[in-house]
Amino acid sequence: MQNNGQIMTAFRTGATSTERGVVLLLVLWILSVLMVVAMSFSFITRTDAYSALAFKEGVENKFLAEAGIERGLMELVFRNVNRGQTVTLEGMDLVKTDGRAYYGQLGSGSYSFRVVDESGKININTLSDASAVLLKNLLINAGVPTGNADVIADSILDWKDSDDLHRLNGAENDYYLSLPDPYSAKNAPFDTLEELLLVRGITPEILYGDGEKRGIIRFLTLSPETSSAISVNVAPREVLLAIPGMTADIADRVIADRKSDDPAAVPKAFEDIRIGIGQNYALVSQFLHTGGSNTFMIEATGFRVSEKRGYPIRAVVVFEGSSKYRYQYYKSPAGKTK
Repeated sequence: MQNNGQIMTAFRTGATSTERGVVLLLVLWILSVLMVVAMSFSFITRTDAYSALAFKEGVENKFLAEAGIERGLMELVFRNVNRGQTVTLEGMDLVKTDGRAYYGQLGSGSYSFRVVDESGKININTLSDASAVLLKNLLINAGVPTGNADVIADSILDWKDSDDLHRLNGAENDYYLSLPDPYSAKNAPFDTLEELLLVRGITPEILYGDGEKRGIIRFLTLSPETSSAISVNVAPREVLLAIPGMTADIADRVIADRKSDDPAAVPKAFEDIRIGIGQNYALVSQFLHTGGSNTFMIEATGFRVSEKRGYPIRAVVVFEGSSKYRYQYYKSPAGKTK
């Protein structure tokens, strides 16, 4: 207050223009500092408010996604208990395990979930030199150059076999120990699909996708009860197209048959394959079967505004009876489900 009085006194007592200019600069400087402080406080407050809202939305989306996982489990239990039903009442349809999307709502929030039988995927733990063509074709169809696909397939086989001899395009200890951060080949089956990132040639973009193309992780499994053959009941289009001799037209017709909900859909799918493939049917059929498994992947996304901005969770569950199950894998958050 004393400074303000001196400033006003200087103006009233006829201060020189130079003195008045200095005083004016001081006033402007003080006002500028006060404006910066006020704007900084406003910016911090707004940032904190947006952060709180984003955190709140994220937590809500996570709980909605967990609800989607629980809904998937409930549907699988219901499916196991009512597997042999001959009449389906309205609203009592069994969930399909071929990856089609289902939706639910909780209050103002929503969730989506998909259930995929693991028997429709490529099992890398049962992969052999004969069935490795499935993985190579999957990689090539995903945009991986043929040479790189050969390296990845052979390296996966080398990673899980018990010897230290590498295949033509594979890798063993001599390669991994020469890396900047050296480690040894496992020489044992894979425990998680993320372990593939340790294998020569595999990159995060190949495994998880790059935003434009889906990663191969969605089409691979470690389920001990699945074989190297693929279940035509539930295999995704990408896996069907990885089968030698399969065409896009035949794969689309197989998927269309499955969506018809016709009890004869599976036999018809095999008939479509036999007619469409012709003389190559013997080659194709050795990679297919009509069975299923007790291991399922559930992908769920919780969202309030847009599914693209939702919270994704991926889980793999193994059923040991009609209602008893255990988690084999659980990732939260996971990659987007689409």
